[in-house]
Amino acid sequence: MPITDPHALAATVRKAVADVTITDIHTHLFPPSHGGLLLWGIDELLTYHYLLAELFIATGQPPKAFYALPKSRQAEMVWDEMFLRRSPVTEAARGVLQVIQSLGLDAGERDLVTLRKAFAGLTARPEEYLERVFTLAGLDYAVMTNDPFVPAEVDAWLANRPVPERLKTALRIDTMVTNWPAAVLKMAAQGHSSSGGGTTQTARKFLAEWVARIKPLYLAASLPDSFRYDGVRATDPNDDNPSNHAADRRHVCEPSRVLDDVILPLARETGLPLALMIGVRRQVNSEFGLAGDGVGATHVASVAALAAKNPDVKFLITTLARGDQHELAVTARKFANLHLFGCWWFCNQSSIIREMTTLRVELLGTAFTANHSDARVLDQLLYKWPTTRKIVADVLTEKYGELFATGWRPTEQEIATDIRRILGGSFEAFVAR
Repeated sequence: MPITDPHALAATVRKAVADVTITDIHTHLFPPSHGGLLLWGIDELLTYHYLLAELFIATGQPPKAFYALPKSRQAEMVWDEMFLRRSPVTEAARGVLQVIQSLGLDAGERDLVTLRKAFAGLTARPEEYLERVFTLAGLDYAVMTNDPFVPAEVDAWLANRPVPERLKTALRIDTMVTNWPAAVLKMAAQGHSSSGGGTTQTARKFLAEWVARIKPLYLAASLPDSFRYDGVRATDPNDDNPSNHAADRRHVCEPSRVLDDVILPLARETGLPLALMIGVRRQVNSEFGLAGDGVGATHVASVAALAAKNPDVKFLITTLARGDQHELAVTARKFANLHLFGCWWFCNQSSIIREMTTLRVELLGTAFTANHSDARVLDQLLYKWPTTRKIVADVLTEKYGELFATGWRPTEQEIATDIRRILGGSFEAFVAR
């Protein structure tokens, strides 16, 4: 039944956002069975690289000396400097407090020893804690990042360790796209080698084997801001002739060529989307370690070229720079095989999430995915998703109010369907095409 009262409309929108089950389409989580690859707990939250960057710039703490300390001592330094000596007003610091609150603990507690004891009691059984976090965050499942070029991950998969239904797979291919020589060595270590230094056919067989092993929802790569795509294939991807290996080595180390000759043919054959996260500048300050990466503008014309020259491949796209977002949203209006997702990394700030969500609703309707957590620490789900829910509710309350002012009267079901679309439904429909 159509909603005829504007106050009831606003309440309906907010309730629908609060109640919707979300699909988190990109994380760096792992199953508990994968041991140390899954991170959780207060010390992991405090030593996450977002907060470490803030610590280094606020205090001048030498990164080398800091990283030499045990993690427990690192966490204590972050707590002392960024929570006790300074108000925790940054997005990352507030997020830690929101996790504490979401778990039913005292977010005003200033004694880290007390917090550690409380977390230890909650996290003693990792499988149960994972389920609790997913339930509190209101998620149906999250998509992992699974890298066949990381030995610890390879060992876990080869051991057939169990994966809960809450976690789905994505096959990470960064090394192959951005560092071909390293990929050749790692493929050879797993028994995939060929004369002449590694051919595109060998690489496709390697990835096809991993697709069969982990059954990913999509292929994924993080690319630098320097990434360009021209769409001109240099060789026949099916050519495994040794006489062509020299030419293969000359071109294959360029990301555009690896896409054309290895990744895109595999995507066509399997029907898997290719998720590209573009715009990172690695190690702007190498002394900061993981905290030392920066951001650069994406060449959005290359995204358009990918979609235009490969109409039979589905692309999931997110970019790192705020300045990319208008051109990217306009580009997404032109290609049905291009799906925008998330507010990635440096865009995952409340003010920018609000701006990007508003822009995308205005240009794309519900044909996008509003956010993904990018969580590396399990507990981060408990602040990233409540933050996104609040912002989505604010944006959609305003937009449905504008519709109402024209005389349009949406129903509760229409509103609930729209909200599910931008928080997982559109992604699932896109993947299933």
